[in-house]
Amino acid sequence: MHGNICRWGILSAAAIAKKNWDSIRNSGNGQVVAVASRSAEKAQAFIAACQASAPVPHAVDALGSYDDLLARSDIDAVYIPLPTGLRTDWVVKAANAGKHVMVEKPCGVTVDDVQRMIDACNANNVQFMDGVMYMHSKRMAEMRRVLDDGSSVGTIRRITSQFSFCAPEDWVQSNIRAGSDLEPAGCLGDLGWYTIRFILFAMNYQMPTEVRGRILHSVCRDESGQAVPMEFQGELHFEGGASASFYNSFRTNHQQLGHISGDKGYLQVNDFVLPFLGNTSSFEVANHNFVEDGCRFTMEQHSRQVGVAEYSNNAADAQETQLFRKFSELVLSGTRDPFWPKVSLKTQAILDAALRSANHEGRAETVPMFND
Repeated sequence: MHGNICRWGILSAAAIAKKNWDSIRNSGNGQVVAVASRSAEKAQAFIAACQASAPVPHAVDALGSYDDLLARSDIDAVYIPLPTGLRTDWVVKAANAGKHVMVEKPCGVTVDDVQRMIDACNANNVQFMDGVMYMHSKRMAEMRRVLDDGSSVGTIRRITSQFSFCAPEDWVQSNIRAGSDLEPAGCLGDLGWYTIRFILFAMNYQMPTEVRGRILHSVCRDESGQAVPMEFQGELHFEGGASASFYNSFRTNHQQLGHISGDKGYLQVNDFVLPFLGNTSSFEVANHNFVEDGCRFTMEQHSRQVGVAEYSNNAADAQETQLFRKFSELVLSGTRDPFWPKVSLKTQAILDAALRSANHEGRAETVPMFND
């Protein structure tokens, strides 16, 4: 560390890293030191694009080798948005180089990959965390308060979550997320990580007793070794009777819905992954009432909006910036939080089980319970 600043390296010039360049810039306790790509020219082009959009007052080095970035002594933490099929080896290399690691999702191709990453981080006493931005929104803490108050939702019976976008045909034929070599889980990996995590959050990270999945649509490009899910549905069942469903798609327009139903009411959020543009993140809580009075059958609407002051889009208090601020705080304090690797492992285990089920005609699958 350098004073009160966590020094970051970005391992790849992926598009999502541009957003996180800005988040690190606005965190107050982080600074991008270097960016590595497969060529120094590509890394420099990435830096130039970021400097034009969200400039920083210091020079950022462009490197043509991931190994060169990991070898530097002036980098404390690395952000790794490499394709899923390449992440495991580079996370392990980063940990072995003594770098704290934030990795994009899905973290790995399988739960064994994620366990290997976590083991390497534990062995080198560095923090591991996935890049699920909404986990660091102030809205999540307010949702937790409402879910736990005993009266707004009550005992949870059903959870539904959906995250989708409609990809054009040229995207399907060219983007790595539709190719089995680098992103074999397709929409389930890219989008399902968020919907599964939402369900886990609602259930206080209790693992399901049964997982089922179904691929509704897939593509198999000429260069792909296998078909990749383009549209996926999953179903989870929990001890105590709660159930959950999730839907992910590259074939339906932008939706990011979360709905948690209980015996007393429900909580609904319409933008749980990426908050709509504005300065408030909100959700709805409803406790509607049915009244039968002779011939009159009345459904009374009782709902309220709960909001927190929080800008979207990488602002100083936005969820993306909070993600990097929190991670940098852990690095600077010299402490590690075991919650983050554990929840990544749980998410990957459920994702794996859903895909296994889908590949075996929707048979029921079980997952490890992961003692907390």
